[in-house]
Amino acid sequence: MKKMKSLQLVGAAGLSMTLILTGCTSTKTAETSPAAVSPAASKAAEATKAPETVKSGEKVTVNFWNPFSGNDGPFMKKIVDNYNKSQDKYVVKMTIQPNGDYYKLLDTAIATKKGVPDVAIMHLDQTPTYIAKDMLQPVDAIAKAVGVEKSNFPPATVEYSTKDNNWYSIPLDIHPLVMYYNKDLFKAAGIAAPPTNREQFVDAAKKMTDPSKGIWGAAMPTFWIQNFLFPTILFQNGGDFIDEKGNIAYNSPAGVEAVTFMRSLTTMKVSPPTVAADGDFNLFQQGKSAMHFNGPWVKDAFDKAKINYGVAPVPQLGTVKQAVFGGSHNFVIPKATTDASVLAGVGDFLKYVNANSIDWAESGQAVASKVVRDSAAFQAMTQQQVEVAKEFEYVKFAPKVLNWGPISDSIWTELANALQGKKEPKAALDDAAAKSTAAMKK
Repeated sequence: MKKMKSLQLVGAAGLSMTLILTGCTSTKTAETSPAAVSPAASKAAEATKAPETVKSGEKVTVNFWNPFSGNDGPFMKKIVDNYNKSQDKYVVKMTIQPNGDYYKLLDTAIATKKGVPDVAIMHLDQTPTYIAKDMLQPVDAIAKAVGVEKSNFPPATVEYSTKDNNWYSIPLDIHPLVMYYNKDLFKAAGIAAPPTNREQFVDAAKKMTDPSKGIWGAAMPTFWIQNFLFPTILFQNGGDFIDEKGNIAYNSPAGVEAVTFMRSLTTMKVSPPTVAADGDFNLFQQGKSAMHFNGPWVKDAFDKAKINYGVAPVPQLGTVKQAVFGGSHNFVIPKATTDASVLAGVGDFLKYVNANSIDWAESGQAVASKVVRDSAAFQAMTQQQVEVAKEFEYVKFAPKVLNWGPISDSIWTELANALQGKKEPKAALDDAAAKSTAAMKK
């Protein structure tokens, strides 16, 4: 996803993202480059039982959709290529759909029953909606048949996509917000380590801000990545999006304090007064910002820019506890995937990824598979992946409610108004909460 425009996809449109699913069978050789949508899905009765073994000599095509249209695409392509070389029973044909249109294309494929993928990537926060629409099938039997255990993944991811004791998605990664920092600017300011709390963060930002050189301590994003940063500080303040009664709650004192703090960085003049879309990313990439918040997916871009950067967990910028907002890419199987031989191929592919997702970690992600995270290969990787994995202990996801994307849309517009000084934090969040509440009733 481009700078996570696969996560960025929800920039102005909310915290959600969406992928695509469901199936066809074929004996053609697989392609792993972007391709057109596959032919019409086969019609068959619902199948939630364990897949049967493919007959000797046959080659079955498994159509796989994902939205990795940015820097992360080549890393998934490598996994698919290596899987196809590793055995001769199945071929996985990977189709990368445009990130911004991913869920729209998925919905169209399912509605028309044409070109539905056999297996697809789906953001974790989309699974409640697709489960409720009866578009996905449980993965329990397939996972059991190939030896993929729930215990191999962080419990929060498994619980999130479980309904009525049925498990609907197998995690690929967890991508929490992280902090990137410019090692050269830290060294020049005499700062030995990245900050771990608000006081240290503000102190470091002040020391590294140099107006004469156009360098900012921390460019506070006005738009994208606020979808990760605001919830992080909200959670750290002991707040949440929704209260125990199911009511919108992000306009609480915890939310107002979070926005007030972020806005204060501009009045302290350690951040530009306003930051255009992607402006914070560009400033860091140009060496003009000392600290930058983003997701693990930007690693490749910073590597190519040859920045001397470090990665650390997001400091506790809130006042109560450590927490971080994150997302997660998961494999899902559309309910329309019913051919036993195709399901066997899906299971075999997922088994392979479960043990070989180290190639996905190369993109900067901390993979969900404990088997891979515990491996010597993962532990020997650059600092980023290990630092990202540290946040798994306290990561939180979007509320487990239907259609969270449309419900949360208003937050980001009103948050931008507050961060640009167009509205007071309380007024902006109250206005957003009123719109979110109305959206929940639709």
